[in-house]
Amino acid sequence: MITAYLWGTPNGYKLAIALEEMGLDHAITWVNIGKGEQHAPEFLAISPNGKIPAIMDHETGISLMESGAILQYLAEKTGRFGGDTPQERWAVTQWLHWQMGGLGPMMGQANHFRGLAEKIPYAETRYRDETARLFGVLDRQLEGRDYIAGAYSIADMAAVAWAGMAPMMEDDRLTSCSNVMAWIARNLARPATARAIALSPG
Repeated sequence: MITAYLWGTPNGYKLAIALEEMGLDHAITWVNIGKGEQHAPEFLAISPNGKIPAIMDHETGISLMESGAILQYLAEKTGRFGGDTPQERWAVTQWLHWQMGGLGPMMGQANHFRGLAEKIPYAETRYRDETARLFGVLDRQLEGRDYIAGAYSIADMAAVAWAGMAPMMEDDRLTSCSNVMAWIARNLARPATARAIALSPG
């Protein structure tokens, strides 16, 4: 049994997708970040950085924070979605890290500055432009591929939770990336992924 500490954010949904896709026995504890529950001592004991997602694997006694580390742990635990050969594993790993270091943080910042009532044009332009560049990178990678690293993997689970925000970003440069849009639809058509995305903190 795995306890997953989540909230309704892209980083939370990427872990929900993994748990559903891997068919792991799990229970979700929603951590309301709007109410500051991520700062509670009992949560900090599992996630010292005070961020979701985090897990406690009751079978192994291992607790983890950081979504990329959790996805790699679950892929190793199940032997699924992490690549079968060294070449495949490293292809998956590099694109997982690309999401962790690029797509997620840049889209998060772009969305933050886009939503401010008092606009900061330089910051909004900077992060929107970088998000558009990253979508271009992903669009080229998906040319002729159904999934980012070839076979469906944790790289897709990680990236789709963020890339799926494209319509709300109100930027034609994102939604015009036809390979990315088709890949998002392909992911959402997976029953396990659809179940995860349908989850709500309540």
